Amino acid sequence: MRKIKIPTWIFLGSVTCTGIGAAFIFRDKLGGGSARGCDKYDGKEKLEGKVVIVTGANSGIGKEVVRDLAERQAKVVMACRDLISCEEARMKIVLETENKYIYCRKCDLSSQASIREFVNKFKSEHKRLDILINNAGIMRCPLNVTKDGIETQLGVNHMGHFLLTNLLLDRLKQSAPARVINVSSAAHKSGKIKVDDLNSVNSYDPADAYAQSKLANILFTRELAKRLEGTGVTVNAVHPGVVDTQITRHMAFSKSKLAKPFVKPFLWLLTKTPVQGAQPILKLALDPSLEKVTGAYFSEFSQTDPSEEAQNDVLAKWLWVTSEKWTKLEVG
Repeated sequence: MRKIKIPTWIFLGSVTCTGIGAAFIFRDKLGGGSARGCDKYDGKEKLEGKVVIVTGANSGIGKEVVRDLAERQAKVVMACRDLISCEEARMKIVLETENKYIYCRKCDLSSQASIREFVNKFKSEHKRLDILINNAGIMRCPLNVTKDGIETQLGVNHMGHFLLTNLLLDRLKQSAPARVINVSSAAHKSGKIKVDDLNSVNSYDPADAYAQSKLANILFTRELAKRLEGTGVTVNAVHPGVVDTQITRHMAFSKSKLAKPFVKPFLWLLTKTPVQGAQPILKLALDPSLEKVTGAYFSEFSQTDPSEEAQNDVLAKWLWVTSEKWTKLEVG
């Protein structure tokens, strides 16, 4: 029988296409499933008349959360540090969803004065708050401090959201049933609250500081849930998965022109898209079956136990009291 010789270019093209297809399948499986598949929160809830705040809403996960909420006809306040970027994102979302009730408001979580100004403006404009999504965060940045002298990752990821949430509790209680969602990370499992050096004055490691701030998110969630018992306001923490967003901008590979081209393709295979990362947050914010769930930690879509350190209620109380002092909440 005569053998048919396949041209080299056809063979290479076939191999390339097969490889690309396999890469997409591998990414979907490892990254948590297709955004349009079973791991998409497909609840049909409409949110007319509901008011939502999303921090860090101008890009990444936050932007995709806002887009989904806008499609459900919610009134959404995008709380962002960069108003130019926020307005660009807002305009696109308004045009895509035909929902004009999307607002940009300045909220710099590294400045307690900015947070207080944001809250005052919000309260002058809105009489209710149904959902607060504390999404903004920074990761593994060089040693620096906020405008209030707090190590930046702790200051933004935890202290900023601690102050913001507490200043908005009256609106949340008035709007009950209401929900607070704190975006944490699986990185909390390696975290330790440095009781003797919480502000990383004596030593600083970017990864350790990030893990500490994400652990603080969960301890804050647990303690706040106890304080909100009987109010109709729930609070939960969620790890949305490993998501390809701008949060990695301070990591070494992102700043290396040599490493980035090699590392980025592998990260693309191993991470979720922002749309995928938004889904667990939307489920916690909207799913009717979770209306009574509070003080819990979710890893993506599944409620699970956080680290042993994150279940330390004595530590949670200590962190709360310390956070009150550092944010001057007692005189707020």
